[in-house]
Amino acid sequence: MRDIENFNLSAYNTFGIDVSCRRFVEFEDASEVTPLLCSLTEADLPLLIIGGGSNLLFTGDFPGTVLRSAIKGVEMNSEDGHVIVRCGSGELWDDIVSLCVDHGWYGAENLSLIPGDVGATAVQNIGAYGVEVKDLIWSVEAVDVSTGLKVELQPSECEYGYRDSRFKHDWKGKYFITAVTYRFSETFTPHLDYGNIRSELEKKGIAKPTARQLRQTIIDIRQSKLPDVKVEGNAGSFFVNPVVSYEKYKELQALYPEMPHFTIDEQHEKIPAGWLIEKCGWKGRTLGRAGVHDRQALVLVNKGGATGREVLNLCEQVREDVYARFGIKIYTEVNII
Repeated sequence: MRDIENFNLSAYNTFGIDVSCRRFVEFEDASEVTPLLCSLTEADLPLLIIGGGSNLLFTGDFPGTVLRSAIKGVEMNSEDGHVIVRCGSGELWDDIVSLCVDHGWYGAENLSLIPGDVGATAVQNIGAYGVEVKDLIWSVEAVDVSTGLKVELQPSECEYGYRDSRFKHDWKGKYFITAVTYRFSETFTPHLDYGNIRSELEKKGIAKPTARQLRQTIIDIRQSKLPDVKVEGNAGSFFVNPVVSYEKYKELQALYPEMPHFTIDEQHEKIPAGWLIEKCGWKGRTLGRAGVHDRQALVLVNKGGATGREVLNLCEQVREDVYARFGIKIYTEVNII
């Protein structure tokens, strides 16, 4: 366990914002969590639980204690055509996807190259290309921050929704996740009908991809659109794609026949936030030292030395313009601190 005062968090947020916290505690074993939580005093508050920092925007120094998992370990068991894989919350998510593909455990291929740790997948309900991690999660192990008691949570308790869960609402800050268990299939069933997966496979001359080919194609697509955090700090998709009523969708479709959309159900359609932002003229533009990425308008970037406030100001201006033009409120996927 690492326990450090006045700790710089630049390396623990992918925007690369230069901020610090009063105390930083990183756990390497789940057994360390309860004793530490029970020893906290009022002086250690507030608490902030982070993962790899790929979904954070710090707008200033954090005055309390940051808790982070570096808990590793992967265990598996076979079960009637499926594989149950228990992962330490500090494992990198994409390492788990790679491991699964290598071993013939299927279901996570479309979630390749999503940054962040295993623990964050259970909080965010990460998703991409028609797949959401909620459909893979078997259980979540955590420690109740207020009592130090260990709990095992079922997916039904977590109330997963589109990029959402109870961990982001009434459970926010309540649990420190120590492990997530996933249920993968031993039968490969590719999901190819979202976005430009099929067209990218066709360019490669692949009609029936293997899991490894599908994973690599997803990686290629993501790398072609998303900036490298080592070059331009960012948190990936900054905004959640809005879901609107079918009536609102038809209203906009009459004005913008080319508007992309994805049917949720008979009453709702999802519209790409990146398209809305691009239509407002923000793609590739900057505001101070923050900007909208020139290849994917869903991504806000640190052009060099930006503060969290500068990124937030850009975010708010983009949201205002989208609402003014389309009458749609777009919300942040990134956790703003």
